[in-house]
Amino acid sequence: MWREAALEVFPGARFRSPAQVAALADAERRLGCGLPDKLRQLLLDSDGIIGHTAVDTVWPIERIVDQNLFFRSDRSFAQLYMPFDALLFFGDNGGGDQFAFVQTPQRPDIFVWEHETDSRRWVAGDLRDYLDRSLSEGGDDWYQ
Repeated sequence: MWREAALEVFPGARFRSPAQVAALADAERRLGCGLPDKLRQLLLDSDGIIGHTAVDTVWPIERIVDQNLFFRSDRSFAQLYMPFDALLFFGDNGGGDQFAFVQTPQRPDIFVWEHETDSRRWVAGDLRDYLDRSLSEGGDDWYQ
């Protein structure tokens, strides 16, 4: 389903092998929270989606875990940025900005974190909307 949705918007999208259920369960344990259902479904279909200019539109599960744990624990980030605990990052634009679900309170919306300004703002109503917007526009500033 998710592969077809991505290919409808961007026929050049590339996919990884599906994530394993055990890897997702381990990721949720390590993150201390469940993955949003639609993200979980997408990862079981393809462990990430590669969009325009080889950008990881959706990261593989291991990168999701590593990036989120890093952002939540890095001391220098704690001094530079607002806390990241309410966000679950899952993709980027290739230029430093990252996309996330809001975990507290849980909602389907996708927000962008802009690394230069530490701003966080809405860019898509859900994961399908995010894929439609990011894959149809391409480039690292589709959400501007």
